[in-house]
Amino acid sequence: MRNIKRYIICLLLAPALFRAQGTMSLNNLLDSIAARNPAVSMYNWEIKSMNEAAKGAKSWMAPQVGAGFFMTPYRPMYWRSDPAMGMPGMGSFMISAQQMFPNFKKLNAESAYMNSMSSVEQQKKNFTVNQLNAEAKMNYYKLLVLQRKTKVLDENERILNLMIESAELRYKNNMEKIGAYYKTKAALAKVQAMRIMLEADINKSKIAINTLLSRDKSYAFSIDTAYTLKAGELFPVDTATFIQNRSDLISVDKQIELNRLKLNVTSAQLRPEFGVKYDHMYAFGNQPQLFSLMGMVTIPLAPWSSKMYRSQSRALQFTSEALKSEKQMILNDAVGMSQAMREDYTAALKSLSLYDKQILPALKNNFKTFLIGYQQNTEELFMLYDAWESLNMTQMAYLDKLLEALQMQTELEKLLEIK
Repeated sequence: MRNIKRYIICLLLAPALFRAQGTMSLNNLLDSIAARNPAVSMYNWEIKSMNEAAKGAKSWMAPQVGAGFFMTPYRPMYWRSDPAMGMPGMGSFMISAQQMFPNFKKLNAESAYMNSMSSVEQQKKNFTVNQLNAEAKMNYYKLLVLQRKTKVLDENERILNLMIESAELRYKNNMEKIGAYYKTKAALAKVQAMRIMLEADINKSKIAINTLLSRDKSYAFSIDTAYTLKAGELFPVDTATFIQNRSDLISVDKQIELNRLKLNVTSAQLRPEFGVKYDHMYAFGNQPQLFSLMGMVTIPLAPWSSKMYRSQSRALQFTSEALKSEKQMILNDAVGMSQAMREDYTAALKSLSLYDKQILPALKNNFKTFLIGYQQNTEELFMLYDAWESLNMTQMAYLDKLLEALQMQTELEKLLEIK
């Protein structure tokens, strides 16, 4: 019985344990945002709504029917025929049906316009997804670098504790100065204070990611620590690439096309529409049954009705010109910004390469040299401390530059809409 209970408890706790230990890659994060973020869902529903509304674009106007008395006296006595009085009866009961026939060019223009409306929302959705992806990448890379800083702090804490223990032993044997000892103790406290700040920043980044995924803000997860810094040449910043990739520019093109289709709809409003009306009268008394058959036509070219359509056409043309200027403005700003950012990004990559290949290896060898000398009693604690401090500050500066480079890469990917 106890084994069965333990088995049930393990089954209940397994999902929670799995969630707490789950590892999330950057691609998984971006895919999850597209599937779970409320802003993306909002656009999906709006697109479905527009597509559904477009299905009825070619519908005809509903027919009209009616029934009632036609030219009937108020006094019912006159409805009946009276041969003695020579009266055949008066009035009738009428049924009526009316149908307007739409202009098919107008229907086709309206259908083309409504079917294109969702294309603008699709590009707005793509733009929003790109913005969300950039925000996710920023927090993901920040979390990655913060975790690497935490590992540096772990190593620093281990080294400083060894230095303190060694200094205490040497001080007892009159082999060490007390000043360097207190300086090392203060450095250890600073490391512990920095750890508190890093943990708070890590929690904030995780909260931001959970918010983007629309889930419990305290959801525990870990991230894949692998990352890639792309070469600057992989970011083409020419005008053609922006026109092809940027969803906001494509959205402007779609809006211009939508304006053209709307202009077609407005022009089609000037075409006449025809209709037919049929009335049948059931006459009272001895009167013959009657009918009425009429054709109808709208006259939108009349001056008092065509003025509105012509004004709308001019307004749409002006709006299209404004959209073309907006596109040129966005394109000009984006190309200039991306070219300047690529220069900074290329310089940051070169700086990181110097840190990786020259600066950090040299400082690590310097620290190892002083550590060996200190262990052999040929170097003093303050010299070892200075070597450690230089290495620690440089490691933190390197990680700051790494985060800066990853953020610039994210900005370039956002500008070019690269996932």
